[in-house]
Parts: sequence; structure tokens; C-alpha cells
Amino acid sequence: MAKNHMPVAHFGVRPDDVRAECAPPKAFEKWQPELRARAEAVGDDSGPFTIDVMDVIGDTWDGYGVTGRKVGALLRAAGEREVVVNINSPGGDVFEGLAIYNMLRGHKADVTVRIVGLAASAASVIAMAGDRVEIARAGFLMIHNTWVWAVGDRNDLMTVAGQLAAFDEVLADLYSVRTGIDPAEIGTRMDKEFWVSGRAAVEQGFADDLLEADHITSSSGAKAQVQGLHRNRRAEAAMALGGMPRSERRAFFKALTSKPSAADDDMPRAVETMANLTGWAKSLTAKMEN
Repeated sequence: MAKNHMPVAHFGVRPDDVRAECAPPKAFEKWQPELRARAEAVGDDSGPFTIDVMDVIGDTWDGYGVTGRKVGALLRAAGEREVVVNINSPGGDVFEGLAIYNMLRGHKADVTVRIVGLAASAASVIAMAGDRVEIARAGFLMIHNTWVWAVGDRNDLMTVAGQLAAFDEVLADLYSVRTGIDPAEIGTRMDKEFWVSGRAAVEQGFADDLLEADHITSSSGAKAQVQGLHRNRRAEAAMALGGMPRSERRAFFKALTSKPSAADDDMPRAVETMANLTGWAKSLTAKMEN
């Protein structure tokens, strides 16, 4: 399917009181971060340009998140070459996902999307931008309603709910155009958090063909590394829900994970880090009690 048949995703701006910085827990549970696309032999610059979407969608404290800024830079480097986008991601920030979708849709040359493991949530939106979409036989694609953190009273939350309904309509339209399934039916599936396996994704129009097994490999060290990052990201999501600014969250995790130099005493650093966290927790508790 040519990408010029896919609509531009008009999604406006991110509401100020909405945080969309994490993927759904179930997506993390099903994610196998060790799965990678097998590296292909590189010749001259006439072949396809590869973009890997192998982590959470959106800006993260550790710098591994896939953002529109990063993808935009890669597409500029690709020039007018064909692009292959390898996806294995639990999703994340829907606004970043829609921005990346628009960038890929607007690329001058053909875009082939290969779902080597999981394309969940915002990552499934990105997958819809491909001229051709291939998915692993053991892969999964997941679609759902926009999933965010929101803070405020009932009036604030009612406003956010109305805004999210508009975003869900945009997503349903994208999936509907790709698959030919009625938008109302897509909406019903999104309400229930719809998971579809590789072959079923092809049968239902979310993908064009199954990905050949020899295109997929496994990285033994990736799983343990990402599991550790995931624990910290879940903690960061809780901090975001509590209202801690992003800059403070990043500073906290940088201090928590940094390695002291030979001249440093790591005990004061650990004490200071925990003291900062304790102070923030007491402040949050006081706000909630008031």
C-alpha cells in the first residue's frame, strides 16, 4: 500500500496537563528486547537506509528512547534513499509516535516496516506509515486507546478525557485506512486493548506479509540490560504521576546510576540522592493530604 494513500495525522498539540511518557505494563511484559533485525551486508549508499525503533517511544532519562528528533535526523541522512524501519517496541508517547508516523509518511522514497518482535501502542502507529509492512510470524501488534497520566480535579480530567477521545479518533482512522476495517469496529477493538499475532495481522490488513525468519536475530545481553532500565522507567513514571518535573527526575536517575570516580566517595552521593527522594515524597504526601 503506497503511503500517499495514508492520511496525515492531524493531532494538534499535547495538552499541558497530560503526561504520555510510558508504555502500558502489559506491553512491557510481552516485549522481548533481545530480538533484533539481522544486520545486512552494507555496500554503497544506493541500498536501503535502516532506522531501528527498538526501544520506548519518546524522550527518556537514559537517552535510549526513540524520538521524532532522532528519526528526523536519520531521515535527513537517508536523503532520497529507500528506508527500512525495524520495530521491536512496547510503545510509549503517542504524540511522538504520531510525529514519527508523519515523518515516515512524508519521506520521498519507499518505506518498508519490519516488525521483528512487538509493535505496541505508539509503535503500532509508526508501523502504519510503511509502504509495505512485514511482521514476524511470532510477532505481535497491539492497538489501544490513548493511555496517559493526567493530574487534576474532576473538571480537569473531564477536559482531558474529551481531548483523548479526539486523539483516539485519529488513531482509529489510521488503522482503518490501512486495514479497510470500519473505524467503529477499530474503535471497539481499541477500547478492549486489541492484540494481534503475526499471521492474523496479515490476514486483517495490519501487515502485508510475514517477515522471513532469517531477518531476525537475538542479542543475549540486551534483555538483562533493558529489564534494568525498565525498572527505573516504571519508577520514573510513578514520579511523573506525582508531579515531579522531568528535569528533577532525570537528575535523580543520573545520580542514582552514575559511577563514582576514584576520587569520589559514593556514600555521600547515595545519601544525598535518597535524601532528595525522601524530601520529594514528603512534599507529594503533603499535597495529596491538602
